[in-house]
Amino acid sequence: MTTLKWQTAGADPEGWLSRAEKVIHLNPDGRAPSLTAPPEGNLRVGVDLGTAYTVLVVLDEAGNPLAGEYQFAQVVRDGLVVDFFGAVNLLKTLKDKAERRIGRPLTRAASGYPPGVPRAEVRATTHVVEAAGMVCERLVAEPEAANQVLGIHNGVVVDVGGGTTGIAVLENGKVVYTADEATGGTHFSLVIAGATGLSFDQAEVLKKTTSEQAGLFPLVRPVMEKVGTIIARHLRGSAPESITLVGGTALFPGMAEVVQQVTGIPTRVPAHPMFITPLGIALSDNDTDPRRQDG
Repeated sequence: MTTLKWQTAGADPEGWLSRAEKVIHLNPDGRAPSLTAPPEGNLRVGVDLGTAYTVLVVLDEAGNPLAGEYQFAQVVRDGLVVDFFGAVNLLKTLKDKAERRIGRPLTRAASGYPPGVPRAEVRATTHVVEAAGMVCERLVAEPEAANQVLGIHNGVVVDVGGGTTGIAVLENGKVVYTADEATGGTHFSLVIAGATGLSFDQAEVLKKTTSEQAGLFPLVRPVMEKVGTIIARHLRGSAPESITLVGGTALFPGMAEVVQQVTGIPTRVPAHPMFITPLGIALSDNDTDPRRQDG
């Protein structure tokens, strides 16, 4: 099993992810608990502006999960900010709620971007974070952020988000290739809506209903195969040890099996894949991380 390089001795990735998932809450949700006392030391904050969900997570200086908020919103499309003011207002809401929970203001945050997004659009992500009241000095490609958590040495990390599939190839712990193409969970919902006559929002709910997923599998399998084809095309000529799928879309049953059938490469979905990328973005929020993109 891979380990988190920054962890204290004896900690394990799945246990850490389980603790993180317990403190990350869907907004609005009045059940989100507050800390008994404000944390000391520097905070590490990650913002993931996704096509389907915007996520904000807060870690302490050692990387322990403190709080997190997320909400469905279509303010980003295929990695591009399409509703700037909507994105800012949503992030302000998530920030305010997280601040109340931890008892401290959030003054800075790292953020992420799909590989291949034009530099001007990456700057737009920075502008959203800063308009919400946080300095954003660190940006990291989303699959690279995911590997901050996974710690994969040789293999491929694939972040299947709402709108795009991002790929990072790792050799000896270093990212040697990244790519990103449109296709993700939103395409699942569009296919379901078209086949059932439901609205997009209704299809989104149905897609995440566990008891319905087996029946929906034949409808979404072609989208899964397209994800696999995208991965295979970018890996042509290479022979990675494994593929690890992260992102909320990876939770759909059968995703790993279909990708493995298409690529011929052993494929897995780790525990709690939805929050791996935003947590990795938060881990990147420190003064010693060399993977920094100033805009």
